[in-house]
Amino acid sequence: QVQLVESGGGLVQAGGSLTLSCAASGRTFSLYAMGWFRQAPGKEREFVADIGTGGSTYYRESVKGRFTISRDNAKNTVYLQMSSLKPEDTADYYCAADRDYNGKYNYWGRGTQVTVSS
Repeated sequence: QVQLVESGGGLVQAGGSLTLSCAASGRTFSLYAMGWFRQAPGKEREFVADIGTGGSTYYRESVKGRFTISRDNAKNTVYLQMSSLKPEDTADYYCAADRDYNGKYNYWGRGTQVTVSS
């Protein structure tokens, strides 16, 4: 069983920056692919970014060049650095872990809220 806890959300002006953190339990964190997802009010959850065990990354087109996902295996933590934020980035942000490296995320955090004002 893996527990994930997000932090770092808050209110920010458009064009500003914010960094989210996700702390994970377990001694096998370095073997998991990790992802960030978000869900805006009234909308479905959508993929934002992920990072593999070897450090490879992938982003949805709308956040490329603005968001950076990274991980610190020694701290069992994954980060999402966000800059040039837009009102459409407003959402609850969730981190998730892919235990078997097969694209299916087995564990999810409870989320942290990000609000970007115009």
